[in-house]
Amino acid sequence: MVDEAVRLIHAEGIAALTLREVGSRLGVSRSALYRHFADKDALVAAVALEGFRMLRAALREAWRTAAPGPRRLDGMGTAYVRFAVEHPSHYRVMFGADLAAMSETVAASDESVDAFQALVDGIVAQQRDGHLRPDEPKQLALYIWAVVHGVAMLALDGRLPPDVDVAALSGLANERLHTGIAR
Repeated sequence: MVDEAVRLIHAEGIAALTLREVGSRLGVSRSALYRHFADKDALVAAVALEGFRMLRAALREAWRTAAPGPRRLDGMGTAYVRFAVEHPSHYRVMFGADLAAMSETVAASDESVDAFQALVDGIVAQQRDGHLRPDEPKQLALYIWAVVHGVAMLALDGRLPPDVDVAALSGLANERLHTGIAR
C-alpha cells in the first residue's frame, strides 16, 4: 500500500492521494485499506516514515564507506542530495507542508530523529578527532542540513539552470561547508 501510494504521489502529486484511489489501483476495497490506515494522513505518515528509514540508512552507509579523515561528512551531504533526487515522492512527503495533520507523529518518530541523529553523530565523531570546530553539534547539523536541503529542493523543484550538474553543485556545497566548519 505504501509503495502504491509512493507511485501515485510520483505520478500525480500528493493532492491525488486518497485511500480510495490506492485501493482501486491495488484492486482492493477501500474498507480493506482502512484496516491498515485510519485515513489519508496515516498513509502519508507511513510514506514519510519509510522515507526517513531509507534516508537514515543512506546517511549511515555513506559514513561507513567513507575514508577516515576530515572530509568524512562530505559523503553524507552527497548521499542526502542523491536520496532526494532518487526518491522525490518520499522526500516531498517527508519535508512538505502536506505533513501538517500528522507532523507531530512523524517528527517524534524514531525514524526521523535517527536520520538527523546520524548527522549529529558524524559531527561529534569529527569533533572528537579534531577535524571540526567545537561548535554545538546540533547547531552544526542544522546548518549542514539547511545547505544540503536547499540544494535538494532547488534540484527537485527544477529551479536550477539546465546546465547545472546537481552532483557538482552538491560537491561545491560540501566543499564550502567543510571550509566553514573545519578546525
